[in-house]
Amino acid sequence: MPKPISSDHSPLELCGDEFRKHVEIVVSRLMKHLDTLPDQDAWAPHSNPTDAVAAREAGPGEPDTINNVIDRFFSERLQPSYNPASGGYMAYVPGGGIPHAAIADLIAGIINKYVTVWSVAPGLANMEADVVHWLCQLVNFPETAGGYLTTGGSMANWSAVVTARRTMLGDDFSNATIYTSNQTHHSIQKAAVLAGFPEKHVRLIASDSNHRIDIAALTNKIAADRDVGLRPFLIAAHAGTTNTGAIDPLKMLAEICSRQNLWLHIDAAYGGFFCLTKRGRQALESIELADSITLDPHKGLFLPYGTGCLLIRDRQALRNAHLLDANYLPPLQNDTQRVDFCAISPELSRDFRALRIWLPLKLFGWDTFMAYLDEKLDLCQFAFRAISEMQHIEIISAPQLSTFAFRLNPDTDSLSTEQLNQLNERFLKLINHSRRFFLSSTTIDGQLVIRICILCFRTHLNQVQDCVEQVRDAITPTLESSL
Repeated sequence: MPKPISSDHSPLELCGDEFRKHVEIVVSRLMKHLDTLPDQDAWAPHSNPTDAVAAREAGPGEPDTINNVIDRFFSERLQPSYNPASGGYMAYVPGGGIPHAAIADLIAGIINKYVTVWSVAPGLANMEADVVHWLCQLVNFPETAGGYLTTGGSMANWSAVVTARRTMLGDDFSNATIYTSNQTHHSIQKAAVLAGFPEKHVRLIASDSNHRIDIAALTNKIAADRDVGLRPFLIAAHAGTTNTGAIDPLKMLAEICSRQNLWLHIDAAYGGFFCLTKRGRQALESIELADSITLDPHKGLFLPYGTGCLLIRDRQALRNAHLLDANYLPPLQNDTQRVDFCAISPELSRDFRALRIWLPLKLFGWDTFMAYLDEKLDLCQFAFRAISEMQHIEIISAPQLSTFAFRLNPDTDSLSTEQLNQLNERFLKLINHSRRFFLSSTTIDGQLVIRICILCFRTHLNQVQDCVEQVRDAITPTLESSL
């Protein structure tokens, strides 16, 4: 017989006072982390895979104290790393992680309720349904719309492709084709492959001078595929590409899909929440015409990583695509106001994600987030104008939202593409050298370019001004080093 454990002496069954002591230890470290964020590096690189990196560990041994474990975590594991919570982080698409969402996660983890079957925790399931409804209203979806919260845009894109496939194609989809621009996020291609489509049936369509999908090239390719017996069925558009923040011509794509009976999916993981602003709403005109939309609250709502969303114009399509019953489950709901999330998504067991969105929105309302997003649009325009005026700077893409791309180009015919790319690698390295800022690069048409993406809620005018000066100061030394 196993040795019995008394609840009075169970290390796993904390009483309220013991829990408070543990949390106070953690909170004291997090307070220091938050208070020092303005002075922290935006990134901490390592020169090789083992440099200053804590080694992998064997399995856990003897029990240890909360003090020791937390101390080692903060002292040994956090660095080296990128720091998306820093106001100087303007690389990739920044996160940030507002602390209020972490408070919500603490609550969700302690109460540990099961939320994907409505009857098990109806109040909490309704909370997630409310959050999804608010997001549907944000993009002006009709009352027929629905959706669910995901771990991020990649899972949302995959589920959208699966839903479209099961709605439009049935079981035989061997000749179906998908269309997206050559600026697509790789998760679109991965979603198609994981949904069962041959990679060769994902058509990467050329983009125009603004890095938006080329409508003429798209329609020509759709017609050519039909002519050889293939079955075009889905267009994946972008409301803010990763490379340059480009927004595809959504209205024209919706018209094509309507005429040709195609599914329109819009990946708005980065750009969708700019709908809260007047300028963003104009830039994203016709987003409501999509059949499905991916949003990432861990981008535009500044929430912790692991918070995505899939919205579907017709929520019944989600249920048709995902519903499979099991005799061990409670009876599922037929009332549209009572959502069984296990019936409209791939997951049966998962965390209670809604609280990390619901709590900040209840605390601050949409207007607060609108103000922050408006600030990011202004800051991007400020940086764009300042960098555009610098000598030897070539703008690759003007901002359509809060991202733009540029490169150093000394306007000489003596440099090959490879040499110009190497020059910009050195330029970017010099910009990032102080670690106060972190910009990233990408490759467009074989050209290495530098990106600025301003989205962290802690990024304000002072950081952007300093970053612009850092770019300016890096030009001459970079050019001199190439002589």
